[in-house]
Amino acid sequence: MTEGINPGAAPTGTGCVECEARSGWWVHLRRCAECGHIGCCDSSPGKHATAHYATTGHPIMASFEPGEDWFWDYRSNEAVEGEALAPPSSRPVEQASPGPADRLPADWREKIS
Repeated sequence: MTEGINPGAAPTGTGCVECEARSGWWVHLRRCAECGHIGCCDSSPGKHATAHYATTGHPIMASFEPGEDWFWDYRSNEAVEGEALAPPSSRPVEQASPGPADRLPADWREKIS
């Protein structure tokens, strides 16, 4: 097992945990490779994946977007190789991105970085 990657950790859901709790929205989703926490990317208003790293020290995030299989190491600020994680490997294809669609403000493009 690679440090910071736990292949058996299942994702915590299909959307950003913190955004879901606050009826928020996200641009793209990231998955903690150590514990499975789903957070939103740094283009999202909440930046919850990075906040998860800052709080827990879990260093590696994986994309949780369909068709993407990359990993990011916050310690080195570089893409890294990673091993297959427990399914599912992404949000459902039919789930909107950005999303959830019913929570997106009309001016969402102006609110992203």
